[in-house]
Amino acid sequence: MVSSSSKTCGFDFGTSNSSIGQMFDGAPRLVEIQEGQTSVPTSIFFSSDDDKAYFGREGVDRYLQRDEGRLLRALKGVLGSSLIYETTLVARQRLAFLDIISLFICFVREAADGPDTVVMGRPVHFVDDDEIADSNAEDELRQAAEQAGFSEVEFQYEPIAAALDYERSVAAEELAFVVDIGGGTSDFSIVRVSPDRREDPDRKSDILGYSGVRVGGTDFDRYLNLRSVMPELGMASKMRHKNLQPPIWWFHDLATWQRINFMYDPRVISDIRQVKRDALEPEKLDRLIEVIEQRHGHKLLGAVEQAKIELSEVDVTLLPLLDLVDVADVQISRHDLEDAIGASVDKITTRLRDTLQHAGVSPGAINAVFLTGGSSRLPLLRAQVQSVFPEAVMVEGDTFGSVASGLTMDARNKFGS
Repeated sequence: MVSSSSKTCGFDFGTSNSSIGQMFDGAPRLVEIQEGQTSVPTSIFFSSDDDKAYFGREGVDRYLQRDEGRLLRALKGVLGSSLIYETTLVARQRLAFLDIISLFICFVREAADGPDTVVMGRPVHFVDDDEIADSNAEDELRQAAEQAGFSEVEFQYEPIAAALDYERSVAAEELAFVVDIGGGTSDFSIVRVSPDRREDPDRKSDILGYSGVRVGGTDFDRYLNLRSVMPELGMASKMRHKNLQPPIWWFHDLATWQRINFMYDPRVISDIRQVKRDALEPEKLDRLIEVIEQRHGHKLLGAVEQAKIELSEVDVTLLPLLDLVDVADVQISRHDLEDAIGASVDKITTRLRDTLQHAGVSPGAINAVFLTGGSSRLPLLRAQVQSVFPEAVMVEGDTFGSVASGLTMDARNKFGS
């Protein structure tokens, strides 16, 4: 356990999972946040039974056990959007999304015995092609962290933090390209790493380039869901009028972590029943109604996420649907996954090449590619990265811990021990 005397920390507030670290005996150590785990789902469950908030795995477990209440996941996705200051009904109260994020940050901070100062990770772009929204997102995250009790908040780009973690393992100077595939964004950095530079507080001259794109693991989940599951629930199903089909936004919202709860509005079910009257395949929309009435949206997307993870290791897996909706289990192949996410992986590959070009660095100059983030294990993605850097060594980092460890070292350099 990290000593409670440490008053600074590095905090990786992720779309899917979050971690916090502190220095211990001169090295970064991640804090055990919950159930002995150093990484917890970025989620909150607001219970209607006792009006309490439950965080991380405990919140997800309560939701899956059918406790009455509301589960919120992928909280990071609302930063920089119009939703951030809007209120939403949780249990018997209305809270702004900014306050909900602050509650989660407070939960993680308390697990580390309440440090005062923090370096928080941030993607290179919270919002693509919108500098004002991107700046707003950082300001909102700072405000949430201050509300949670931090007195001083600094930021570091997540791929640069991952480079600082990789630097601990190098024996000589290298040029590293970091590929961080997170839940909501994919971020990249080109960093000169060296054992002689590890404790320098200012590493600006060693950062040759960085970039990012708002594509990540939750997008892969959504596209696989839309391809393999949503047609069974009526997406693009046949109607009596040939030029009509059920509204596509129903299925996109049900396949998007931070928008699932909007589908539980009674007005949505009423609208689906109206559309069903004109459907040639009404049984599919009956399944959609069943998923919504039983509030199985999160379970459904969780099953899709698990299938995606399994397809990193096997060629075919079974998506268990029968327990969630009256439809046979669906077999999904790695080809299905790669077909669903191919366009997104192409965007990532294009941004890799753009990052090199803007930095004036050739692929052959890169000694090592450091892969981290939950979706960095996908075979298609790895193959695409290897095609860009055919001569570089591929190094696998701690999937959920590299960024937090690097942020912790950056906090030490910025704030001292």
